[in-house]
Amino acid sequence: MGRLTVALDDAVHQALKEAAVRQGRSIGKIIEEGLLLRGIKPVASARELVARARLNSGQSDAGAIAVAISETKAHRLKMKSPSSEDRASRSQP
Repeated sequence: MGRLTVALDDAVHQALKEAAVRQGRSIGKIIEEGLLLRGIKPVASARELVARARLNSGQSDAGAIAVAISETKAHRLKMKSPSSEDRASRSQP
């Protein structure tokens, strides 16, 4: 198992320690779970997930790639432009 040193804000570190005590888990386990929930997975796990998705989708490889590219572009555009709520809040005095 690898080891990692991370610099955290003191308040975040304290909150993490308190959460670990409350939950009866280690700080490492809480961080690992958080990473997994954010989609940070070992390559083998990601490959297995992609293989299962391909099998269940019924799409050809080319079709799956086309959908992935389209969804990625749409997401990136969304992330670049502020939402209508953001624009409305900025236009108010």
